[in-house]
Amino acid sequence: MRLKKARVTNYRSVVDSGWFDIESAKTIMVGPNEAGKTAVLQALQQINPPADVVKFDALRDYPRSKYNDITTGRVDPKDVTVVEVEFELDEDDKAAIPESMRNARYARGRRLDNQPWRTLRDAPALPTYAGIEKELTRLCAHIDPRAETKTPGGAAPSAGLTAITTGWTTTTTIDGERATALKTWLDAALPLIDETNETEDKRFDNLVAATRVHLDLQAALDVLDKRVPIFVLFNNYFRVKPLIQLDHLAQRLATNVLDDSQYDYGNVCLLKLLGFTAQQLSDLGKAVPPPANQPAALQTYRDQLDKRSYQLNAASVQLTDEIRAVWRPREGRAEADKLRIVADGQYLKVVVEDDLGVEIELHQRSEGFQWLVSFFVVFFAEAAGKHQNAILLLDEPGLSLHGLKQREFRSTISRLAEKNQAIYTTHSPFLVGPDELDLVRVVDMTERRAGTKVHTTVMSGDPAALLPLQEALGYDLAQSLFTQERNLVLEGLTDYWYLDATSALLRAANLTFLNEKIALVPAASAGKVVYYATILYAQQFKVAALLDSDSAGDQAAQQETLTHTLGNKGILRTKDAYTGPVTKPEIEDLLRDTLVTIAKDSLGIDVTTEATNQAGRPIVDLLSAANSSFSKYKLAKAYIRWTRDHTANDLSPAELAQFQTLIEKIHKALK
Repeated sequence: MRLKKARVTNYRSVVDSGWFDIESAKTIMVGPNEAGKTAVLQALQQINPPADVVKFDALRDYPRSKYNDITTGRVDPKDVTVVEVEFELDEDDKAAIPESMRNARYARGRRLDNQPWRTLRDAPALPTYAGIEKELTRLCAHIDPRAETKTPGGAAPSAGLTAITTGWTTTTTIDGERATALKTWLDAALPLIDETNETEDKRFDNLVAATRVHLDLQAALDVLDKRVPIFVLFNNYFRVKPLIQLDHLAQRLATNVLDDSQYDYGNVCLLKLLGFTAQQLSDLGKAVPPPANQPAALQTYRDQLDKRSYQLNAASVQLTDEIRAVWRPREGRAEADKLRIVADGQYLKVVVEDDLGVEIELHQRSEGFQWLVSFFVVFFAEAAGKHQNAILLLDEPGLSLHGLKQREFRSTISRLAEKNQAIYTTHSPFLVGPDELDLVRVVDMTERRAGTKVHTTVMSGDPAALLPLQEALGYDLAQSLFTQERNLVLEGLTDYWYLDATSALLRAANLTFLNEKIALVPAASAGKVVYYATILYAQQFKVAALLDSDSAGDQAAQQETLTHTLGNKGILRTKDAYTGPVTKPEIEDLLRDTLVTIAKDSLGIDVTTEATNQAGRPIVDLLSAANSSFSKYKLAKAYIRWTRDHTANDLSPAELAQFQTLIEKIHKALK
């Protein structure tokens, strides 16, 4: 199963985050300091945390401004849901639960008193007594006489039913013990039903189905509860000590007296990764070899030492391989450093061996390298080693990594997210890819009383919250402006998304797709296209511009500077590829049929009838008129998501032809 959406309420700075979507692979949270990003991750972990994670504490975790409600008894912790989530079931999950529950949404939460709850939303409704009372009465009228015939003077089945239903009202739901008791009564009544009477036979089946709703619901919940992924939170305070005194650590763990729980957490994870407890490694360090005349004892002793050596070596190799993927060797060096975990008496050491064979303790390496080692130790110990479907929560990962290594670590997160959903917070533009803005959730707190809010769309009342996104786009733009020989300047980011995502569909279908050597440069608005085009042209690159055929595009296309720079052949208009009746088409009109469906299914805006009756009106105008809160950004984002689960064959023939024509014209302009 995959986490689909989440909500945090009444936790530290979070009064109500609002529901926010979680991506199927990785989700990026950005926002300024003190916005509440860490609080959101900490609350999420409580859905299903690893063992020994500190639980909710009303004194520490309930919003301080509202804590008086707890002390006065106006609010009971057992009534306060702090975090709730919804999961999307995969095919394996659905196959494991009753068929009647397979279209439901599995939701789970945890209250302030640390008690979890779970439910299935959109599951078949539990029947009430009012819905089956008449059917039960009619069934009794059918079986009571037949029971009297078989057992004269015996208790009528209706008497047993009365004993079960005493105290039931019209609103009583058929669940729990009530469902079980009624099912037992129906099983006993089955032999009394005339098998040739189709009406009574069908009535019996319907009543049994009413009792099965609760039983199926409970069976589904019991199965899904066991499949909930573990939530692993990693923050920058977790560190693996380069030198662990095993005897002392074993004593602290045995007495639960830790000098620094966050610091020791990394050490405990290292031991989990190795497959030993601190006490076991300590005992091995104290062990004295038996005499040579005791071969059996000597062999046991050697086996223990070999097992320790082999497991330490296997863990060292695993960590080295992962770290090398990010911490790549500098130019001129044959290979990256090797990580070694060495047991020496009562000490467990983490050392780094360089290309000369020199061993250096971990703490003598850079902060960034230490952080990376600690991250992989915690992840493999708490997630990969035990759960293939963990949810990884990273709080400001890689702060001490160089910007370029952060970009490489971003790829590492993407790789881990293929099997383990990842949610991470960041201030760094290097951890937000230019093609990942649809994965971003903006966290802000514009007003203390309102608390932390999480926005699924890239919007915020606090400009500082968007700074990492602006920096990421600026960095990528600066890189792309002077690296590609051929450049296509677009009006905005949504144009970039439509063109890039549709080209990917065409490429997968072996149709005409956009040349990968052409850089797509979003200019933020039609009016700014001329600036980007001029700068690129001045660098003697090949440049073309794609403009919508609306008023803003017309105005930009008529700028003397742009026409002088690019010439008429270098200025492409959406109407050049569009074949429909819209007189001033925008890029969205090239995907009109598909976007009408996506707007209905994903945004809840249904303009199917209007799109047919007003075929000459731009699709964006229709959607804006139907819903005042319509956003071109939301529509483009929904289209990107749609392309992940669809192919080019799912586009209409007109859409395929229009986009292939557009791409051919782009190639011609930039040949």
